[in-house]
Amino acid sequence: MTAGMGQGDPPMTDHHWLHRVRHRVGRAGAVTARVYSNRWTTRVRIAAAVGLVSIGGVVVGTMLFGHAGLNVGPFRAEMSISPSILGGTEVDIPPLGSLHLDSHDGPIHLKVNLGSLDQSRTEALIDDPAAISSAGENAVDDVRSGVIRLGVRTLGIAVLSAMILAALIFRNMRRIAGAGVTALVVTLGSFGLAAGTLRPDSIAEPRYEGLLVNAPAVVGDARRIADNYGRYADQLQQIVSNVSRLYTTVSTLPVYQPAGNTTRILHVSDLHLNPSSFGLIRTVVQTFDIDAVIDTGDMVDWGSSAETGYASSIPSVGVPYIYVRGNHDSAAIQDAVARQKNAVVLDNKITTVDGLTIAGIGDPEFTPDKSETADAAAQDAANPLTIAGNELATTIRNYGKPVDIALVHDPAMAPPLSGEVPLVLAGHLHKREVSLLPVPVPEPAASDASASPTPAPSATGTQTVTQTRLMVEGSTGGAGLRGLEKEEPTPLSLSVLYFDENHQLKAYDDIELGGTGQSNVEMQRNVIGAKEEPTASPSASVPAGAEPSR
Repeated sequence: MTAGMGQGDPPMTDHHWLHRVRHRVGRAGAVTARVYSNRWTTRVRIAAAVGLVSIGGVVVGTMLFGHAGLNVGPFRAEMSISPSILGGTEVDIPPLGSLHLDSHDGPIHLKVNLGSLDQSRTEALIDDPAAISSAGENAVDDVRSGVIRLGVRTLGIAVLSAMILAALIFRNMRRIAGAGVTALVVTLGSFGLAAGTLRPDSIAEPRYEGLLVNAPAVVGDARRIADNYGRYADQLQQIVSNVSRLYTTVSTLPVYQPAGNTTRILHVSDLHLNPSSFGLIRTVVQTFDIDAVIDTGDMVDWGSSAETGYASSIPSVGVPYIYVRGNHDSAAIQDAVARQKNAVVLDNKITTVDGLTIAGIGDPEFTPDKSETADAAAQDAANPLTIAGNELATTIRNYGKPVDIALVHDPAMAPPLSGEVPLVLAGHLHKREVSLLPVPVPEPAASDASASPTPAPSATGTQTVTQTRLMVEGSTGGAGLRGLEKEEPTPLSLSVLYFDENHQLKAYDDIELGGTGQSNVEMQRNVIGAKEEPTASPSASVPAGAEPSR
């Protein structure tokens, strides 16, 4: 009997023995192959996991901390880097929109957000004219050094973020180090790709998004506007310098000493999204000790949601800001103004500010594309402007107390207010005008005159009728970008009104800053009653030569 075989087992031949040996060797080889295969797969999986974690750390760290601030002349800007497939550069210039440049290929995207003026640096530039030119010469170097600092910062943040994330997941020093090396290679590779595909001439072919997309339909040829806006930007330093001249000009005005209880109101209108307007308003508020600001509409150009951020500058004025809607201002703009803590929106309403009772109503038309739903010169009862004026007149009559000032945007809304208030403030025309509205003809008493032997008081001529003065402000925003189309740029206009303790207008200062290419500042003091004022035509809303903000 052969060893290893039972009594009932058949005898094993050589063929059977070889087959069993081969079978066992094959099984051992398969097991060995699976072991080596599993080790290779595990290493690949670990390497892939380390790579994914590293890239995830790079993305998260870059998005959260890949930004840096820099100073470009008097401006404070912020630069940031974010992952992107297409690459490119975006320059955000609130509230005008954004400029996109095909400056390089991915996988990184550079964004530059141009912020506000720094007060201390701006004042330093004003005090030292030579510093203004040097700031312009150093602007390119400032941007270049800012990009380099941002790149170094982003590289460090990317590596550190990848290692921190790997430490939280793997808790293995070799894998943490691998994640850091991977992040370093990926980030440097991204920077290298961007540098290798850099296109400096892309600035000659920018792409606009936001409000500037519609510029050709609103303000004419886009290239002409771009050229003129460049001139405008070059002249900003002169406009800022003009503010200092304001102080000198004040001392040379005709003698008028407001009493201690005088109320000073600043009238502005038609800002049209000009980034310089609120800086000018703040300066005048501080210089003239203004008690409140009145804005008679057209704060923006299109009334879009993208423009609502412009209203966020209202609190910086520091005094109550009374506003009525213009034909370029939508309901969204009006709501944005109403959300500001110091703003008062009047839409067929009345308010009291520093003792002055002020009524106002918004423009009934929304025509940011220059179209008109009604003839502004027509004063028939069906005209929406006339209807709005009558609505405000009814509100004033029903108020029960004297109203000192009425606010409208379009002067065509003013005729129904004649005799109801002593002063109506308006805008819309981008041209300053002061006139007296025609005295309304007193209506006969409601009782039947033939049945009464005594004539009604209104018929006797003894009833006192208020003489109404209409003051139309120019454009405090220089008509916005549309003001750059003409050969003679639209000046920035605003007025300071002086009211005595009886709430009567005693004098007003007309302030005018030259527009693009001009550096002059003019201020005219006007004392009520010192000269004869013209009478406004009841049927004309747009005088010859004026260009309303349509």
